[in-house]
Amino acid sequence: MTPATHPMRADARRNRERVLTAAARAFAQRGPDATLEGIAKDAGVGIGTLYRHFPTRDALVEAVYRNEVTRLCGAASDLLAQLPTDRALRVWMDRFVDYMTTKRGMGDALRALAAAGDNPFAASRERMVEALSSLLGAGAAAGTLRDDVEPADVLASVSGIGLAAAEPAQAARMLDLLMDGLRKP
Repeated sequence: MTPATHPMRADARRNRERVLTAAARAFAQRGPDATLEGIAKDAGVGIGTLYRHFPTRDALVEAVYRNEVTRLCGAASDLLAQLPTDRALRVWMDRFVDYMTTKRGMGDALRALAAAGDNPFAASRERMVEALSSLLGAGAAAGTLRDDVEPADVLASVSGIGLAAAEPAQAARMLDLLMDGLRKP
């Protein structure tokens, strides 16, 4: 069996997830200054375990990025199952801004991957537009959100807020303003 098709043991899967979680936190807090040794320590694993899962820093950065995109996009259906549609959209927007904070800390490494031909961004925008489409569509069907909104426009707006906000409280206020414009009158 090749490593790609060999099922991962439960403890190895947990270690991998702990490394991804610690790395996302480290990249968001320390950006390019995050060390692999510090990430391994924060995850409660040895550096050898980190390298077994992610042989290079680039491999770790790419895996964190893809994991964050998967978590963000997967959250849309979970939020819709738990919250009213407009609230689900607003919580998803908060998560998107958090995702942008993590991504910003990995920016140089992600740009280097894209320049080398392994573009981690290729499918992520499409997946995010799909997640927003489901949230907006559910809100329109429930009568809480406008039905004339383009998901790509909302994605661009939330991205702009994530880039422009000087602090989390400002981002929250700006997202509330955006939500006011998305609610059905």
